[in-house]
Amino acid sequence: MSLDNQTIQKKLVDTFGLDIIEFHESHDILTFEINSKKNHEIIKFLKEDKDLNFNFLTDVCGVHFPDYEKNRQFAVVYHLHNWYKNVRIRIKCFTSTDNPNVDSVVDLYKSANWQERETYDFYGIKFNNHPQMKRILNMDEMESFPLRKEFPMEDQGRTDKDDRFFGRIPNNC
Repeated sequence: MSLDNQTIQKKLVDTFGLDIIEFHESHDILTFEINSKKNHEIIKFLKEDKDLNFNFLTDVCGVHFPDYEKNRQFAVVYHLHNWYKNVRIRIKCFTSTDNPNVDSVVDLYKSANWQERETYDFYGIKFNNHPQMKRILNMDEMESFPLRKEFPMEDQGRTDKDDRFFGRIPNNC
């Protein structure tokens, strides 16, 4: 059986119904959104189904969308790869700002261990049932999460630099 994006989409919708939405293709990669409360169940299905067989987790990362509604400001993005048929997919699940968390997939893919820790370290998204949910790159004492878009990119009060030297010309010139 050929594994194309339509086949993947049909199998997922037939199995999980409305827990999977927003299918689209970008550069031949099927991208879709899943219910964050079912992320483990859906990813397990993608890995263990004999026809789909997404046997490799390429990446887990976080994204902060501060302009989205409060219950969708953080996303966890998974990239899965079926090595046998050379097919890739991208999965997004959104979580809230109040309690950003999703279930860990470390039991399915050992490589998720450090990737989930890095996502926690930079975005504060917790992974339930992770074997060692703690910071991986930043100091344990750090109270903020540096990739959240809560802070300005640079201090607007700086006087030690001139924007002209960085290719930025002030509007009043």
